[in-house]
Amino acid sequence: MPAPFPPSVLAHSREGLIEVSAALAEAVDTALATRRPAGPIPAGTPADVLAAAADDLGPAELPAQGLGTKAALQKLTSVLVEHGIDLSHPKAAAHLQPPVLSVAVAADALASAGNASLDTYDSGPSAIAVERWLIRVLTGLAGFGERADGVLTPGGSLSNLLGVLLARDAAALSRGVNAREDGVAALSGPVVFCSELAHFSVHRACAALGLGESAVHPLPTDEHHRIRPEALRKALEELGPDRTPLAVIATAGTTDFGSIDPLPQIAEIAADHGIWMHVDAAYGFGTLFSDRLGSKLAGLELADSVTLDLHKIGWLPAATSVLLVSDTTAFTALDRKVAYLNPADDSEAGYDGLLGRSLQTTRRPDAVKAVATMMAHGRAGLGRMIDTCHDLARHAEQRIRREAELELVSPAELTTVVFRYRTADPALADSLNGALRRRLLESGSALIGRTEVRLDGPDAPESVCLKFTLLNPTATAEDIDGLIDTVLEAGRDCTGPTEEEAA
Repeated sequence: MPAPFPPSVLAHSREGLIEVSAALAEAVDTALATRRPAGPIPAGTPADVLAAAADDLGPAELPAQGLGTKAALQKLTSVLVEHGIDLSHPKAAAHLQPPVLSVAVAADALASAGNASLDTYDSGPSAIAVERWLIRVLTGLAGFGERADGVLTPGGSLSNLLGVLLARDAAALSRGVNAREDGVAALSGPVVFCSELAHFSVHRACAALGLGESAVHPLPTDEHHRIRPEALRKALEELGPDRTPLAVIATAGTTDFGSIDPLPQIAEIAADHGIWMHVDAAYGFGTLFSDRLGSKLAGLELADSVTLDLHKIGWLPAATSVLLVSDTTAFTALDRKVAYLNPADDSEAGYDGLLGRSLQTTRRPDAVKAVATMMAHGRAGLGRMIDTCHDLARHAEQRIRREAELELVSPAELTTVVFRYRTADPALADSLNGALRRRLLESGSALIGRTEVRLDGPDAPESVCLKFTLLNPTATAEDIDGLIDTVLEAGRDCTGPTEEEAA
């Protein structure tokens, strides 16, 4: 019989944790000191950067003999640092993708070391307790009552999918149909209402659930990028008898603008028509940590379900998404009894897990990093972080207003600011702004976002715009000024004479 492996090969041993932690710390120190790019993203074209990373990884073949813990961590750390992004860099401002908190990273490693799963009691009782603690905290923040519940998911898109699924099944049950057993064919002409600015995952959810993307009915928004309640009421009143309204999905924090739909009015309309109200607060839920911004989510407590992403405003490693429901019975349609996981007599004796709240079976304890962060920083600490990011966005907005070369498209509602680089020839504006962003990416000097906005009314064509998404609570106003200076320099380079013209 072969000799047994030493205990240090496992993470759940003192020797293993000490060895791997020391090796990782050394690898990170070396990589940060010698290989980190000067900007937030490596300079070069995508083909060049990806080729360089592939070369450093070496041939894509399983080695016959392992490199050992230290060498493997050194190699991967070097690749990730030299050829990856640095979200802690003050000029990283592209997406809803924050730098993460150190306590969350340590807690995530702790969760991985235990390798618990949330589906059954005997796969991880402590992990179940941690998730239940987190859900109680979050339902309390949302303003839900004692019957509220929730579950962690692999991302906001999956939380929205689950929200639409629960809405679909609630609509089916109200019509005497068991959607799980009979499908959704009996739901004639299903309709899901949402903002024209709703996240694309709403369309994906309807497609995945067999409703079809055509089930989505986008509603027009006002000058503040929010659903017009009167448009929702009119659409419901004009719905024909061959159509079945399943849900209205409000957005609390649109991806581009941070705009928040009028939740109380939408909730009133949904209640009048007896349909499910889901709120996609993947971006905006974190404002509840802040005394300054929390009131923006007034009316959230009236929702039937809510999506939130703590890997956005929460500063946690992805993915840490949650679906909350106002009434735990909403999860009934997901319930499953499986002999090898949760037999009825074990469940009756209390040996049960969280299988009946998720579309997943094996589910890692992502709540650990969230609970560690909340315990470490508290509401006040997290609130200061979002207030800081909000201040940075307002500073960016004010600076953009002062620059003749820039045009403010949308002010700072939460932590995003949308703008454009001006050009004398409007016909060249879209290509110029697209080229400006690519110039920044290729130089590695700054990482900013891009989107498209109808600047001249609902029937106008969409125009290419630039976007700051500011989620770094360690950045300063001077950093934002430096970021804008870099954008201005790139814009001038893009509008300057060509080499042939200069010659």
